[in-house]
Amino acid sequence: MTGSPTAAQATAPSEAPAEVEVPSADEELQPDRPWIVLVWNDPINLMSYVTFVFQKVFGYSLAKAESLMLDVHEKGRAVVSSGSREKAELDVFRLHEHGLWATMQQD
Repeated sequence: MTGSPTAAQATAPSEAPAEVEVPSADEELQPDRPWIVLVWNDPINLMSYVTFVFQKVFGYSLAKAESLMLDVHEKGRAVVSSGSREKAELDVFRLHEHGLWATMQQD
């Protein structure tokens, strides 16, 4: 028989409802790992300037800024901040604006 479908046929669902996928008990949920910002040693910037930038950008005390600067100078790098990805991206951008070599990675 040909013709237009009846009202009952037009409103009837054609597919079964989709099943919601629930994680199994074996699957562990990984917590969000924070991002860290690293400042790397370079042959250009003076130690006093790096200390000044850490104080200006992060609001660190002189003692903390000097300690981080010495890590950069003696160890080649220092972790200067951590947090969300967006915060780390902003911190790296601000450090680049001041001429420091900075990168970010997940902790």
